[in-house]
Amino acid sequence: MASQSLFKWCHFLPEIILLNVRGYCRYPLSYRNLEEMMAERGVEVDHSTINRWVLKFAPELDKRLRSHLSLTNDSWRVDETYIQVKGKWKYLYRAVDSAGNTLDFMLSAKRDGKAAARFFRKVLKAQHTQTPRVITVDKNAAYPVAMEQLKADETIAQETELRQIKYLNHIIEQDHRNIKRIVKPMMGFKSFHSARRTLSGIEAMNRIRKGQAKGIRKGDRVSQMNFIEELFEVSA
Repeated sequence: MASQSLFKWCHFLPEIILLNVRGYCRYPLSYRNLEEMMAERGVEVDHSTINRWVLKFAPELDKRLRSHLSLTNDSWRVDETYIQVKGKWKYLYRAVDSAGNTLDFMLSAKRDGKAAARFFRKVLKAQHTQTPRVITVDKNAAYPVAMEQLKADETIAQETELRQIKYLNHIIEQDHRNIKRIVKPMMGFKSFHSARRTLSGIEAMNRIRKGQAKGIRKGDRVSQMNFIEELFEVSA
């Protein structure tokens, strides 16, 4: 989708829209927090409007970022964390490499072998990932089931090792904390659809924050901001 048509019918400048989407997905802020912050800068925007922006532009940010991600290594760390949707706990599958770079993520209603296999397939299809030499997981019985299925249909190499060693997964457990910190002020999602779309933006901003985008340094917030505007073809 061309950026020109993406912002069509929006009553605010693209820079304002991206500022709010970036802020909501990067920092532990509520929609009302952003509404107040915009008002302090002379921009009157309702929190419900910011919500619509996030649901529309967060998945687009994730989509446009993917082709700009640096290649990750072949040692995976896979785990799932809990996300509340309509008062019930759902499962956010996440994977990082041994250097802490995000491989991919997937929100799932279930935590079983089929869900784990589906997640592995998604990670394998990503442009920036390599075929894993080893996959480290916790003691969840669903992971061996998923691996057997993937090896049986030759989706993954027979030589790929599955290690069920919990202490080696400290890297991804630490990475979960940043996602949970952002999600906490949201106080749960109202629908699976909104959760999935919002989380895609949060994960995209997490990758950018970690310096995974090619040519964008970790901690360089100005270049990160400019990079996002370039992704959406918004010139300063």
